[in-house]
Amino acid sequence: MTNDKVMTSSRSMASKTPVGFIGLGNMGSPMAKNLLKHGYPVIATDVFPESCKELQDLGAQILDCPAEVADKADRIITMLPSSPNVIEVYNGPNGILKKVKKGTLLIDSSTIDPSVSKEMAVAAEKMGAVFMDAPVSGGVGAANLAKLTFMVGGVEEEFTAAKELLGSMGANVVYCGPVGTGQAAKICNNMLLAIGMIGTAETMNLGIRLGLDPKLLAKILNMSSGRCWSSDTYNPVPGVMEGVPSANNYQGGFGTTLMAKDLGLAQDSATNTKTPVLLGSLAHQIYRMMCARGYAGKDFSSVFQFLREEEGQ
Repeated sequence: MTNDKVMTSSRSMASKTPVGFIGLGNMGSPMAKNLLKHGYPVIATDVFPESCKELQDLGAQILDCPAEVADKADRIITMLPSSPNVIEVYNGPNGILKKVKKGTLLIDSSTIDPSVSKEMAVAAEKMGAVFMDAPVSGGVGAANLAKLTFMVGGVEEEFTAAKELLGSMGANVVYCGPVGTGQAAKICNNMLLAIGMIGTAETMNLGIRLGLDPKLLAKILNMSSGRCWSSDTYNPVPGVMEGVPSANNYQGGFGTTLMAKDLGLAQDSATNTKTPVLLGSLAHQIYRMMCARGYAGKDFSSVFQFLREEEGQ
């Protein structure tokens, strides 16, 4: 019995050893803050030093590069914009794998190509470390409230250790299978999200043109079979809902550039697996066109505004 108590106390002590965090952008910063709130000492770095200031003020230790973080922490979370950034942070001259300790748990919450996740896992294994992909769904709002969903791919025996950490930042932590399957789940979700958002924007626009009040139309959709997340939680029409990007000139939220990137990953995966994704491909082209037309920095729900502008030409 005494042994059990000793084991439990040493495990809870271990849970408060420092956690490395690399990438303090719109998502990474609130995620790292939630780790601090749960009592984890955080050692962080970001390519933009100004991104680190707020976290430093909250008590995080800020270092100059990923290698330095790897030297000080044996659990590291990365949250980066795209595949090239992940390759640089792990494999670059000042990358994690230059100084990673044996037995380190590496969790990548970026949304990247599943094949890159697999490459990173192989490289980490050569250094005696364990790599898991754990992309997230829920956006900045859920990141702030620690209500993200994590989709985790990796060695199942390591899932419990990963879940303990990720549970401080999210409401759902789901094991998907081997490395890369977390990314696969995320890419599939975002393809459906994009298709649903475009459909919602087109529907709302048509209804408005037919003389329906947008709030009334949204209310009807949300009690009918057409209801979806884009209509009831993240409506793209300004004035229909409060607290969403459409109520704030499409500022904040999930950027059009990032959605175009995720749809590109879905497109690549569909090509590699010979899977027909007709609407997914069309969604990809629409978001790429939006990026070229000045919407790159706006939330992806700005597709409603884009459609309104297109009809005016």
